[in-house]
Amino acid sequence: MNGFPCLTPHLPLVAQTLGIDFGPVAGFIGTLTYGALVLVALWGAYCCIVLWRRIAELRFANEDEQDAFLDEAQTILAKNNAEDSLDDLCDGDPRGVSMLLLLALKNKNLPPQRLRAYLIERFQRDVLADLDYRMTWVQTIIKAAPMLGLFGTVVGMMGAFGKLSAASEVSADKLAGDIMFALITTAIGMSIAIPLILASAGISVRIGKLEDLVGSGLARILEMFERK
Repeated sequence: MNGFPCLTPHLPLVAQTLGIDFGPVAGFIGTLTYGALVLVALWGAYCCIVLWRRIAELRFANEDEQDAFLDEAQTILAKNNAEDSLDDLCDGDPRGVSMLLLLALKNKNLPPQRLRAYLIERFQRDVLADLDYRMTWVQTIIKAAPMLGLFGTVVGMMGAFGKLSAASEVSADKLAGDIMFALITTAIGMSIAIPLILASAGISVRIGKLEDLVGSGLARILEMFERK
């Protein structure tokens, strides 16, 4: 380690040798860093809100409500020539079990095992894949926000070293701005990542509950069509 001197303090010296004023450069990069942190925070919050609302649209409030819906569907299905009524019950309903019931109705002639595999594949492709896509964005932002904060820390320290290399004597108040910028960006990056970690944990729990409800609903749907 002693054979490799720290490169960060020497970067302002290189800029000075090339005739570059590092102060404005550091200020411009700092502005971009603040902007990037704001965009990352907004995008992460947007993805979490969309995920939360999407999951609420896809699931019943509880298992009792889902059972009541399936009881009504089973009553309709038990009647002769009731396909149109069942189609009306499911039409326009975005919830996962309703979607699977409608797909089962349209593919009721498939063998039970093939019907089960088809319904599971469609649920994973049409519902879970979209949720996983947005969760990937949230996880990416959780990782990117602290890295942006760390980048701001490096830029702030480079600005401070640039002032030190440009003058023999530098007052503390001139260095305070760069050091404060380094600390603020680090704090902002962490303050973005920590709430998103908690939000993603809550969303993962809700996705798990959605899968459990849909799994129990799928079992009842297949049982209804086997009896039919």
